[in-house]
Amino acid sequence: MHRWSKLFIPTLREAPTDAEVASHKLLLRAGYIRQLGAGIYSYLPLGQRALNKIIAIVREEMDKIGQEFLLPALNPAEIWQESGRWTGMGDNMFRLNDRKGAELCLAMTHEEVMTSIARNELRSYKQLPQIWYQIQTKFRDEPRPKSGLLRVRQFIMKDAYSFDIDAAGLDESYNKHDTAYRAIFTRCGLEFVAVEADSGAMGGSQSQEFMVYTEAGEDLIASSVSGYAANLEKATSKLAPVEDLLPSGDGLPELIHTPGKGAIADICEFLGMAPANDIKCVAFMGTRSGHTEDEPLRPVVAFLRGDHQVNETKLNAVAGTAELRPMTPDELALHIGGPAGYLGPVGIAQAMTNGSLNGLKSGKALDKLKGVLRDDPSEGLRTIVILDHGLEGRQNLVSGANKLDYHYRNITPGRDFTWTIAADIRNINEGELDPVGGQPLRLGKAVEIGHIFKLGYKYSESMGASVLDKDGKAVTPIMGSYGIGIERILTAAIESSAAKFAAESSTEQYALPVSIAPFEVIVTITNVRESALLEAGETLAAELEAAGIDVLLDDRDERAGVKFKDAELIGVPYRINIGKKLAEGQLEVVDRLKQTTFDIPADSITAHLKSLLAASKQ
Repeated sequence: MHRWSKLFIPTLREAPTDAEVASHKLLLRAGYIRQLGAGIYSYLPLGQRALNKIIAIVREEMDKIGQEFLLPALNPAEIWQESGRWTGMGDNMFRLNDRKGAELCLAMTHEEVMTSIARNELRSYKQLPQIWYQIQTKFRDEPRPKSGLLRVRQFIMKDAYSFDIDAAGLDESYNKHDTAYRAIFTRCGLEFVAVEADSGAMGGSQSQEFMVYTEAGEDLIASSVSGYAANLEKATSKLAPVEDLLPSGDGLPELIHTPGKGAIADICEFLGMAPANDIKCVAFMGTRSGHTEDEPLRPVVAFLRGDHQVNETKLNAVAGTAELRPMTPDELALHIGGPAGYLGPVGIAQAMTNGSLNGLKSGKALDKLKGVLRDDPSEGLRTIVILDHGLEGRQNLVSGANKLDYHYRNITPGRDFTWTIAADIRNINEGELDPVGGQPLRLGKAVEIGHIFKLGYKYSESMGASVLDKDGKAVTPIMGSYGIGIERILTAAIESSAAKFAAESSTEQYALPVSIAPFEVIVTITNVRESALLEAGETLAAELEAAGIDVLLDDRDERAGVKFKDAELIGVPYRINIGKKLAEGQLEVVDRLKQTTFDIPADSITAHLKSLLAASKQ
């Protein structure tokens, strides 16, 4: 039997001043964690019990579709160099040298290690498909550790990898993980949404994030009542029609003097127009994925509506770049020919002109562009001009003239300037219509708890993995990658519960779902100095334990109020108070998930608790 008097539960009355979000404050106050350094935490007994329960759920669901491994966290540089990610991971990777000078790293993820096992051990299509997973510590040199366990430098991840003979097999493995993840998060008591997402440094053709809405989140999610949901980095929308300006003069580009009107708001006021009739220019210098240090940066110039904001993740994907930084004044003059505030598309010489993309649909044009940039880096060093879809079909727009204090009006895309590629490169705005059912989109903050990727051949091809197909021909397996943040499940559950308590009672409290709470029930003896209460509490705790209920007995010699506050602080979902009502044969039950209190006959409490817990887990 677990007795509070014998356990190490160092609760705090107040949270440290540097704790910002609710989960960080409550995990510290409840004695779940203690901070060792920036983004580095120790898990104390309550925290470890909760994490072990989460891990058990994850393992049980993953064992239905895959096999568990345990891989080394310390990796030699060579295996990451094979995939091209040794340089691509940049400063996010912890790197070190051993006593012989060999380069190593602390792994952030294990695509390379799993692929090395596959290429050495898998020989035939008969061995496929394979789904391999592990639950292991990962490391990331997070530049801004904060928000407790939400942004850390050492964390526990369930990462899985699939190997299939073809795309149809990958679809099946991907769908198996989708089903498993939904079961895991449901069993952990989370209200989640699956959203279309960007694959980022993982690579691949398709990915999906599992998110929990919370103000503590740093991701923005767009969703609608149509069921559409996507990360802001992938979200698209239908734009409402915009009325174009009437042409002035002969309708051809007209140079106008606009002294001191470099800001969009200023030029709109000066000309009496809406920002949607302005062409915004955003100019960057970008690095290619896997670039060498001496490789020149790539000029990337994007044009979009004046009331829209560029999404750098989308822009990177279109331009074939890994990172972007704003152009300097000298670079603006060199690649565009104008000063900041007066930049425009007329007269820019860009890569891939002369009709090389004409007649191709957007997707095919983009694939062709990426192929050229990959195969001929020198082509990519010319200015890439990208037009957002929001400017297609528009006319009589206003843009900078690439000349200080001057703008053009009557600018029509396609007539007055060309571009390398047209694509969706903007952030959606709240209230725009979703692309599925045409319903208004809303934006909300969310925390990512899981992510699944269709990697394709990125790793198996670069690392030389192959198997023989049924015709005896060597083929490259196609891969998927699938991750779950173990600590993030715990923090997301606390954030969600704390938000509900705050909305209903304006108090900083929470209650964990039964399945992941460190204990399911706490039996609180209000006064251990009364022998009848002490005996009843001991007997009940033993009875609940014998019934398979995870119970904590608060047998401390403390005031009842102190015990009640501590029980609330550690987030146990059900509390049974052994107090004055015992004389009437009644026990008080506090359901903190529903925030209700009721009395139950003492002789039926175990059966009632079993029923409550079963219902909660479902």
